[in-house]
Amino acid sequence: MVLKNFFERIENQYNNTLPFVAYRKPNSTLVNALFQNDDELYIAETFTERGFVFSPFDDKERTVLLPLNNSEKIACVFDFAADNSSEYPASEASSEDKLNHINLINKGIEAVKNNQFSKVVLSRKETVQLSETNPISVFKRLLNTYPLAFVYCWYHPKVGLWLGATPETLIKIEGNRFSIMALAGTQDYKGSTEVVWRDKEINEQQIVTDFIIEHLKPSVENIKISEIETVKAGNLLHLRTMISAQLKPEASNLKQFVFDLHPTPAVCGFPKLAAKKFILENEHYTMTKKNTQLYVNLRCMQIQGHHAHIYIGGGITENSNAEAEWEETVSKSKIIKNIL
Repeated sequence: MVLKNFFERIENQYNNTLPFVAYRKPNSTLVNALFQNDDELYIAETFTERGFVFSPFDDKERTVLLPLNNSEKIACVFDFAADNSSEYPASEASSEDKLNHINLINKGIEAVKNNQFSKVVLSRKETVQLSETNPISVFKRLLNTYPLAFVYCWYHPKVGLWLGATPETLIKIEGNRFSIMALAGTQDYKGSTEVVWRDKEINEQQIVTDFIIEHLKPSVENIKISEIETVKAGNLLHLRTMISAQLKPEASNLKQFVFDLHPTPAVCGFPKLAAKKFILENEHYTMTKKNTQLYVNLRCMQIQGHHAHIYIGGGITENSNAEAEWEETVSKSKIIKNIL
C-alpha cells in the first residue's frame, strides 16, 4: 500500500472511533496495522487467540484483544531517517511533582531496607500540553526517531489512546523456540556504549535475569543465557541479557506462562507479589503453539484531548539514591517528550 494511503486509513479509523493498532517491530521498516470492524471490547481468555493484545500492569485486570478474525490487516514500508541531533526539552515537572516522587522513592527504599522486597519499580505521571492533537503525526515521529524500538499506536474508544516506543521484548515464541530479554539499569548515552556501571544497576539487572530463569524452569529446557551487554535505546543505555530455550511439550498454557513472568522485576520488583502490592497501594493510577511476540510497555504515553500523560519510572533497591532516581526519570521522559 502507498504510504500516504496507509496513514490516511489509520486516521479514518480513528476519526470513526473504531479500534485499531499500528506497530513496527525493532530494526524493521514494515509497519503493520489491524483495524477492528466494530467497537466491541474483546478480551483475551486463553492467549491462544490470534490478534494483538494490550495488557494492564495488574494481571487481575482484563487483557484487551484486537482479534485478527474480526479485523482488516494491512502493512506498509516506512523508511526512517532518524535525527539524533534533536535537543531534548527541559523537564516539565513541577517542584511539587519532584518532591512527591522523591518522597515515594524514599518510602520504597525504606521498604527494601525493612525486607518487604529486594526491588520495587516506582513510576510517576507527567502531563504535557500537546502542540497538535493528531496522534498519527506523533506516531510518525516515533517511527522516525526510534528505529531500534517496538513503536506502536493503539486505540480503543472504550479504553483510550496509547503510543509508545519500548526497547524491551517480554516473550518471543516461534514453534517450540522461546526467547526473552532481561533489561534493567539505566544511564544517559554520551556518545559511547563503553561505560562503567554501578553495583546498583548490575544488581538490579541480575534480579531480573534470576527471576526470569527461575520462572522459566518448569516450562522449558536447554536454557541458554548470553553475556550481559550494554545497549542503546534512544538517549539512554541499559544492561541486557538474552535468554533462550525450548518449550517443553507439556507447556501448553500460554496465558499462565505469560502471567508467571509478567510483570517482571524490570517493571514491578522482586518478590513480585509484595512489590506489586506496594506499587498499587502507593502510585494511585487508574488505568491495560502459536507464534507469539510480547513487549513490555516502557516509554509510553496516554493521549487525552490536548494532553499527553507520560509514565516514567525506575528500579529502586537498597543502594538507590532518591535524587539520582528522580534524574533518571527526567532522562527517560525525554524519550517521549522529544517527539511531542
